[in-house]
Amino acid sequence: QVQLVESGGGLVQAGESMTLSCTSSGSRFGTNAMGWYRQAQGQEREMVAVISTGGTTNYADFVKDRATIYRDVAKKTVYLRINSLKPEDTGVYYCIQYKYGTTYSKASANDYWGQGTQVTVSS
Repeated sequence: QVQLVESGGGLVQAGESMTLSCTSSGSRFGTNAMGWYRQAQGQEREMVAVISTGGTTNYADFVKDRATIYRDVAKKTVYLRINSLKPEDTGVYYCIQYKYGTTYSKASANDYWGQGTQVTVSS
């Protein structure tokens, strides 16, 4: 069983940077792709960034030039740093560890999800 624990959310000012962390339990870290999704109030959950087992990264267009996803295999932790935060970045950010697959694909409820961490960007 895999459990994902996120940290690093909170209230930030527009223009500032933020780093989210997600630590995975169990022995599956590194065998499947991992990433971050977010869900704004009243909106569907959407992909923010995904890192494959080989280190290839995928970013949503709305963060492509502002975000970096990276991981520390020894710590079983994946990170998401977003610079130049905007109010529209506000939402609940969820860590995902794909149950199958080593690269980015459409996520499903069958994948492993963290409990989510709230990020609020004030203008």
